[in-house]
Amino acid sequence: MANKHTIILMQTSQNRATRTFMDYDSISQAMDGICGIYERKLKDLNPAARNLTYDISDLYNFIDGLADLSSLVYDQSVQAYLPYDRQWIKQRLFQHLKKMAH
Repeated sequence: MANKHTIILMQTSQNRATRTFMDYDSISQAMDGICGIYERKLKDLNPAARNLTYDISDLYNFIDGLADLSSLVYDQSVQAYLPYDRQWIKQRLFQHLKKMAH
């Protein structure tokens, strides 16, 4: 699963103009990208803070607060992108962060 091209589809609010996508060379890079989006939001909300910390529940709350979040992951065996929902992304984020902590 590591080197599968991944597209993250995100809509931050009910306004359809907030729809965007990001593409990454791997699922791991996509998970880093989602964390980066959250970290930038934290910095915007707390511009005076020098160090920001968060836990997995904070990240999950951010994800749950988005109007929409899903991913498309390329599967070589079927030569197509397979869709995954917000719950799958949260599970992958947890695995990714747990692996980085070790």
